[in-house]
Amino acid sequence: MGVIKDYKKVFQNRNYRLLFFANFSSQLGTVTGMVAIMFYILDRFSKQPIYATITEMMYALPVLFVFFLTGVLADRYDRQKIAVNCDWINFLLSLLILFSIIIDFFPLVFALLFVRSAVSKFFNPAQSSLIQGVLPKEDYPTGIGLNQMFGSLLFLTGSGIGASLYWGIGINGALLIDAGSFLISGYLISRCKLPEDIRLPNGPSSIKDISFNMIKNDFLSGTKYAFNNKIVLNLLLGILILGITNGAQSVMHIFIMKYKLAPETYEQVQVLLAVALGSGVLIGSLISTRLSKKIPLYSMIIMSFMGTGIILFSQANTQLVWFYLCLQFFQGLCVPLCNIAFFGWLGQIVDKKMIGRVQGLITPLMMLTITIMQVFIALFFPKLISVEVIFIIAGTASFVLGIFYLVTLPILSKRENTRLNIEKELLGENLS
Repeated sequence: MGVIKDYKKVFQNRNYRLLFFANFSSQLGTVTGMVAIMFYILDRFSKQPIYATITEMMYALPVLFVFFLTGVLADRYDRQKIAVNCDWINFLLSLLILFSIIIDFFPLVFALLFVRSAVSKFFNPAQSSLIQGVLPKEDYPTGIGLNQMFGSLLFLTGSGIGASLYWGIGINGALLIDAGSFLISGYLISRCKLPEDIRLPNGPSSIKDISFNMIKNDFLSGTKYAFNNKIVLNLLLGILILGITNGAQSVMHIFIMKYKLAPETYEQVQVLLAVALGSGVLIGSLISTRLSKKIPLYSMIIMSFMGTGIILFSQANTQLVWFYLCLQFFQGLCVPLCNIAFFGWLGQIVDKKMIGRVQGLITPLMMLTITIMQVFIALFFPKLISVEVIFIIAGTASFVLGIFYLVTLPILSKRENTRLNIEKELLGENLS
């Protein structure tokens, strides 16, 4: 009941409520569109899995070209306008992708996926910064938990939704829903009534002020801030390792079903996988939100990565679809353990004036190793490595990351708490 009360409290915040539904709408369209495109590619090029990997790479690669801009703009310019304009631009790009598929011109499809992904990279730091701004610090993990519960549930069950739409209304209908979701999301964010200190925490800036030196200085200041905060630095270093696991997971589940466990029914099994994973995320989000108030956040992060590693090792060796589905459920339990703790902790310790730049560092770091892993898979699977090897690499990366955090985060957290207690004592002495 305590979790429900916490959720009700943050949901009474009108601005958070609008941002929540905007996020829900945007993810609904994005996931269904991505899955529908993936199934379409797999059907169209069934004997050439490299095209599926290229599709995933089009979502990952753009961050390497815009990472130095995303966080800087989120901290320098109107965060609300950035989020709204990203949604509306993606609406137009989704329609162009649909047109490219209709005329059967796949180079343009891949190019538009690349551009849409690049635009989306500006959305996330801006929206995350707005959420941090509209919630009190103590409610931030709860807000992240609520977003995690519905956002990740939708993201993970989106495979089933996307597959169902693909079978029912085809790729054209799925992409129309994809486009419409961005339109709705942009409208909801535009309805938020946000004070200037949330939209522009560093004060008003004109687009005319943009220069290479400004971007360089702001980016370097954000990087310096992250390096000087040992907790943030270690969390970001872990992101590099996490990217290996996420890069593998972007394709390996559908590959193991299509090429090993269920070659004739992999699309149907993909729906069951999404249900199993989504159910785990839903239950895990409720548990994790409660745990975030009971145990240190770093303990949740450590448990998540070590648990995921063990699960991926087990999935690599199973021959039974039903057992694989059970393991997928337990992996779903691990996802919110990490996300709620990771982003909740980040929101508590990072200055609001710097959160955009710090958030902007997360995606490029992760996408760097995601892309490396995807290129590795595209080059060597299935000629030189089996799908089981991909699982073992991903599981090892996750387990090693859990060990790394086990060694570093408890010590750093204790030092940070000591520092904060000393500052409180000094502040109390000065006031008296």
